[in-house]
Amino acid sequence: MPATLTQQDVKRLLVNPSAELRSELGHTVGEMLCQPNLAPQEIALAHDIVRILAVDVEEEVRAALSHSLRHAGRLPRDVALRLAEDVDAVALPMLTDSLMLSDEDLIGIIRGGSSAKQQAIAGRRSLNDAVSEALVIHAEEQAVVVLMKNRSARISEASLMRAADRFAGSDRVKRAMVLRDTLPITVAERLAAIVSRELQDHLVRNHALPPQVAADLVLRSREQAMIRLSAGASDEALQRMVTQMDHNGRLTPTLMLRALCMGDIGFFEVAMAVKGDVPLENAQMLIHDRGRHGLAALYHKAALPEPLLPAIRAAVDVVAETGFDGNPRDLERFRGRVISRVLTCVSCLDPDDADYLLDKLGDVLVHAHESQASVTAAFFEPFERTPALA
Repeated sequence: MPATLTQQDVKRLLVNPSAELRSELGHTVGEMLCQPNLAPQEIALAHDIVRILAVDVEEEVRAALSHSLRHAGRLPRDVALRLAEDVDAVALPMLTDSLMLSDEDLIGIIRGGSSAKQQAIAGRRSLNDAVSEALVIHAEEQAVVVLMKNRSARISEASLMRAADRFAGSDRVKRAMVLRDTLPITVAERLAAIVSRELQDHLVRNHALPPQVAADLVLRSREQAMIRLSAGASDEALQRMVTQMDHNGRLTPTLMLRALCMGDIGFFEVAMAVKGDVPLENAQMLIHDRGRHGLAALYHKAALPEPLLPAIRAAVDVVAETGFDGNPRDLERFRGRVISRVLTCVSCLDPDDADYLLDKLGDVLVHAHESQASVTAAFFEPFERTPALA
């Protein structure tokens, strides 16, 4: 039966009945203001009552009123704002659910409210860019974590970048950002530089990253698994990662070529197995087929771009011809040989791929120079410590 109020209720309220009865009246009026078909006099009466209860001296009465009115679509904005600015126990239901509060109301409370109030606002459904921006700028860490976990919140690229900078030292904020369903490419790239290895893997698997950043992250996380050519050498974690990357559209031919050129044969083998939909052992045998037909057959089955095949073949040939020499910086020297060979196929490379490989070749040469300098210094060090002869 729909809740109703009478003038007698108002009179009883003014006589200052018990707090329990005032709370019950608050509940009744809350139900009433949620009803769709109210006469003007009923609405006016309900408004009179909520205005009285909203300034009740008892916190429990105001808290009960706020809870009852949190979904009321006919609540006067001034009452909603008064309750939202009250102590936390009264304010939180309104801040969490009430649609009577304007964006300006919410932003004002974010700037001067408690952490609990900021968190309540951060969890509201369908926050817009302006309120999200205020949270990122003014709210404490936990409220921003709640905001980033709020899948219905709209957060602008600028606000996401600001959050990444402001909370660069907060693992909780960064994790919540990385785990959002979508991120602008600029934000994903910024996060890639400041999050843990685990979150970097998630970025590679689930978010659009510039090809160079994606390649660098994959290679960095795979540094300890280079040049594994024997059957079954690829671990389960790598296969899961590559499979998920392919499912999410992140396993691009560009990434595969760059990984191969940087010496990550294990990643390339698993990627070709996934793309070609063949067991890993079969992919390894086809890639390293001495008759040179297996790689082409698997490449075509994987439906990879034809113009890129010469570069892929050149890289695989270097792998077959050379390996580590066991001396310091052998990985860099190996990479240098692969990249140099692939760059001879520059006509088949995308300009961005060529620029990336040239940049990496420069890094290799710098490391090689540093390595040679270290060897020379080590050679002369004993002589520098020997006292001069009289």
